[in-house]
Amino acid sequence: MNMKEPVITISNINHYYGKGALKKQILFNINLEIYAGEIVIMTGPSGSGKTTLLSLIGGLRSVQEGSLQFLGKELFGASQTKLVQSRRKIGYIFQAHNLLGFLTARQNVQMAVELNQRISQSEAIKRSEAMLSAVGLAERINYYPDNLSGGQKQRIAIARALVNQPPLVLADEPTAALDKQSGRDVVEIMQHLAKEQGTAILLVTHDNRILDIADRIVEMEDGLLTRDTQNPPMNSKVGVPISEHN
Repeated sequence: MNMKEPVITISNINHYYGKGALKKQILFNINLEIYAGEIVIMTGPSGSGKTTLLSLIGGLRSVQEGSLQFLGKELFGASQTKLVQSRRKIGYIFQAHNLLGFLTARQNVQMAVELNQRISQSEAIKRSEAMLSAVGLAERINYYPDNLSGGQKQRIAIARALVNQPPLVLADEPTAALDKQSGRDVVEIMQHLAKEQGTAILLVTHDNRILDIADRIVEMEDGLLTRDTQNPPMNSKVGVPISEHN
């Protein structure tokens, strides 16, 4: 993929919930580009439209007004089939790791590989094990989620999101349930793998402790994109730490 071409190009996006008298505008004239290998952190108060924008980019909701291009393909007016095709090229990481408790670490990752029917089972196993090694879980490949810590489960979720080398990963509050050190570990793994694979990452967070891994920080407020700034490499931004959920 050409590094000069944006992975995501958003122009003049508006979005509404409800109909008739209950219709309420949630997003106002959003414009944003995200490039290969770039880590963009999106911040802003609850209810500012971050999750709505993430779900539009992820093809989980249909674009109502404006243009949203993913890998040069327009998603406005796209059929459900096209949206499903674009979702297959995106890795998702959520606050809850969403692992299946009856599958081992390797099987949880392997499931994502096997969505691609052209890959043999032995190749799927090999890729899954290599990815779990890359996130530091080589010794935990056959463990079940119940026998792993929160940070380790989130590493499996990262391995699952990145195993198919998607051009884009969307992460929604990936560190919210983790203590400070585990949160730092998982975002540094994401950062390292994104740079290695050229994957773009859009990460929504309230966690001020991880802002320094971003190449750019964008802020949402009341459905508007209020700030889009390059993050200086020697960023010493110190935020008020969020309460730790552990």
